[in-house]
Amino acid sequence: MTHTPAPAAADIPTLVARLRATFDSGRTKPLARRLERLAALHSLLTEQAEAFQQALAADLGKSAAEAYRTEIGFTLNELDHTVAHLEEWLRPKPADVPGIFRPAEARVVRDPLGVVLVIAPWNYPLQLALAPLVGALAAGNTVVVKPSELAPATSATMARLLPRYLDPDTVAVVEGAVPETTALLEQRFDHIFYTGNGTVGRIVMAAAARHLTPVTLELGGKSPVVVEPGADLAVTARRIARGKFLNAGQTCVAPDYVLAIGESAAALEKQLADAVRELHGDDPAADPEYGRIVNDRHFDRLAALLGDGRVVTGGGHDRGERYIAPTVLADVSPDAPVMRAEIFGPILPIVAVPDLDAAIAFINERDKPLALYAFTESERTKRRLTEETSSGALSFGLPVSHLAMPDLPFGGVGESGMGRYHGEYSIETFSHAKAVVDKPLA
Repeated sequence: MTHTPAPAAADIPTLVARLRATFDSGRTKPLARRLERLAALHSLLTEQAEAFQQALAADLGKSAAEAYRTEIGFTLNELDHTVAHLEEWLRPKPADVPGIFRPAEARVVRDPLGVVLVIAPWNYPLQLALAPLVGALAAGNTVVVKPSELAPATSATMARLLPRYLDPDTVAVVEGAVPETTALLEQRFDHIFYTGNGTVGRIVMAAAARHLTPVTLELGGKSPVVVEPGADLAVTARRIARGKFLNAGQTCVAPDYVLAIGESAAALEKQLADAVRELHGDDPAADPEYGRIVNDRHFDRLAALLGDGRVVTGGGHDRGERYIAPTVLADVSPDAPVMRAEIFGPILPIVAVPDLDAAIAFINERDKPLALYAFTESERTKRRLTEETSSGALSFGLPVSHLAMPDLPFGGVGESGMGRYHGEYSIETFSHAKAVVDKPLA
């Protein structure tokens, strides 16, 4: 296929109408056609991996290895899992019929929704555009993908390459910023899938309400880590550091702050400093595996937070390079600016609390997080955190990795989002479960 130029805002109504005509024709519904599109997406990611790696390096300083692992390989895993199970997921599911209505049969079938809009963020600009696309295509829809303008190299690469592999009448890419997004939100879609912050999420939801369009909002929030005395603090520190400083901390499910119970607070400081050194060496700026902050605005926002506690390790920064060292802060006040909003960068505050009751109260006094992590050997603590807190996900001993498990739902709750996806949950999100009843006439 030849390259189709990305449309201007004025052309967007025509583009959406074209995708709706494709959907109305029925071309996207047969299982074989769905699998063909997923195979084409697989070819895109494998054949053009180097082009995407170069774009991600330009936008975020991602190494080729990290770009493959967290963006390309992640999406391929989602694709492979979906292809392996799609026929099973789409099979009509029989339902019981009460005796009063018998003889009759009942079943649930999955209808595609229609035309879907996917609005992607900048921090994982490839993965968070294409992983939802996998589910939308598998469910039988046509799709508009709006990449983030804050990751311009990745956006341009997607706009250039997707039309080579996927029919532009089925999948279209719209580049641009606020004018293009505003024009898209004026159109009627059958589902809008947005990943980003709550401020824009509210704008998306308000626009969708005009057309009664359902939305999935994958937002963020301050994901806490509870550390109890008795946990292996060396293992704990290594796993926290890996999850926190991946992509220079610009990960929606990254550990945002540590609630260190009792004596674990002081002991954890040295272990975290050692873990950062083990992960990125004595000079993280020279480590090719350590990324950069996406732009000057976010750099300035993060640099202003570096004085909100005692620096345990890190603190170095270079605006010209958009570099902020992996930083751990101790003696942090719960009211400090670094504790007021999602950090979304390589700064990890440690907040000391006296006991588990205080940790649970601290979490519950704030917005429900996208994820909650805990390091503990106590089954009672695990049970209490499961029963007494609310979060998009809960993980013991392993931050971040739940989102790479396609049999688990991924999504937030309250301020951290609504809706879920990955694996079969994507099929549920991008299709309608239709009740079908069939009673004989004689």
